[in-house]
Parts: sequence; structure tokens; C-alpha cells
Amino acid sequence: MGIRSYKPLTPGTRDRSVSDFAEITKTTPEKSLTVSVHRKKGRNNRGVITCRHRGGGHKKLYRIIDFKRDKRNVDGKIVAIEYDPFRNARIALVNYVDGEKRYILHPVGLKVGSVIRAGEDAPFEVGNALPLKAIPLGTTIHNIELQPGKGGQMARAAGASAQVAAKEGDYVTLKLPSTEVRLIHRECYATIGQVGNTEHRNLTMGKAGRTRHKGRRPQVRGSVMNPVDHPHGGGEGRAPIGRSGPVTPWGKPALGKKTRNKKKLSSKYIVRRRRKSSKRGRGGRES
Repeated sequence: MGIRSYKPLTPGTRDRSVSDFAEITKTTPEKSLTVSVHRKKGRNNRGVITCRHRGGGHKKLYRIIDFKRDKRNVDGKIVAIEYDPFRNARIALVNYVDGEKRYILHPVGLKVGSVIRAGEDAPFEVGNALPLKAIPLGTTIHNIELQPGKGGQMARAAGASAQVAAKEGDYVTLKLPSTEVRLIHRECYATIGQVGNTEHRNLTMGKAGRTRHKGRRPQVRGSVMNPVDHPHGGGEGRAPIGRSGPVTPWGKPALGKKTRNKKKLSSKYIVRRRRKSSKRGRGGRES
């Protein structure tokens, strides 16, 4: 893909950049593979806001994606590459020889007319899904299962990929996009290649309206609120937050506090933790 920028004719176009959508070959989704999804707008079953800054946005149809790749040893032909409003990656429409149609994540290098297959004996080509035990060391993969048969859960975002680092016994060692090194069972399936739309991370919204179209409402900094509304609020003028570090509106530590459950069963499969984030509060002030 490429990135298209605008002449600064208005404040909203000064820094705006969008995808050129050059890889898109079909603009309307496959009707049999779409379903209407209720937009929760940050509410729970009682209508209470449990996640702030959600609401509005453009109406969207959910595309049913084949993350399991459980149609084994059947050839499928890529007939279209489409846009998916629910994810930053592109999706590819597959027509199998038995007449069934499915959507898969579009990896880099997969073109219309390519033939893909899933199974232990599938060719070692981009877009094919194989168990980890059949994938050579050093291979770039995506859409990785955590449990055999459950469907891919890791490395599904635009530009994401993992690497097969080692094999020992019933487990395969993977280097994940987060720099975490983790053990995955050898029977779990993964897809060869890197997820497409790799330039997505370089896009700039340019104006608040584009964020509203995505269903995100404005956020207000805690330091400009009143003390009753946020722990950072209050004071005369631009006052510091008055704490050793930034906190959430409910007083929990923010920016760097680890939230993973220490007793989580899957922790024993993590060989090396991911690298720490560089986002930190400075000097007790809200960053």
C-alpha cells in the first residue's frame, strides 16, 4: 500500500494522510459473509458507561473472518482483496474448489489469482496455513493459534508477524511482535507471511472528525478537571498532579503499572517478557 497526503488547503488537511487503497480490488463485501453487530458504545447490559469515550461512528457491517483455517487440504483461489472497517488489515476473499467462500487476513505478497491451502502437506508459500511443527525455523508467520483448533489469536494486526525461533519436544518457540518470546504447542496452526497494509502505522488522522467517524469521542485531561472529577484535578492554574505518579480517574496507577495476573496459567509458557514501554510520567506530572 501507499500513503496519500493532502495540500494544506484547510486545517484538517494540513497534516492528514490516508491510505491510497491501491490493493483494494472490490468495494462491496460478500453478503453471505457479513453480519450486523450491535454497537455497545461503551455500555454494559444495564446501559451504564463502563468504557469512556466511545460512541457515534459510521455504521459498519462485520465481515466473518476465517481465523481457524479448518478447511484442510482444499485449494482456494483469491478472487478479491477488500477493506474491512473492523480491522486495520485488509482481507482477502477466497473461493474454494467446492464452492465455499471465506475471508482470510491478507498477507504481504498475496495477489488476486493466487491459490492457497491449509493442512500439514500444504506448500510452503505465503497465505498457506500449516501446523507449527511443519514450519521451518526462521519463518515469518501470522494468525497464530494459542490452543490447537481454537483459531488464530496472535499477530493479526496490520504489519504484524512472528518468527519461528526454535523447536523442542511438543513446543515451538516464537518471537512475537511485542518482543516477547513464548512457547506454543507444535499442533497449533499459523499462516505463512506477514499481515499486509504495513504502512498503516504511519497514517495521521489530521482532524478530530476522522476519529469521531471511528466511534471515538473526545478525551479530557484529568489535570484540567475539578478535584471531584479526577485525582489530578484542582489547583490554581496549571498545577502539578500532586502525586508520585499519574493515576486513573479511580486512583489506580497509570502508565507502566503491570496489570497481568501473576497466577495466570499461561505464564509458564513465556520464556522472555516483552520489552518495557517507553511511556512514563515525568517528574510527577501528567504526561
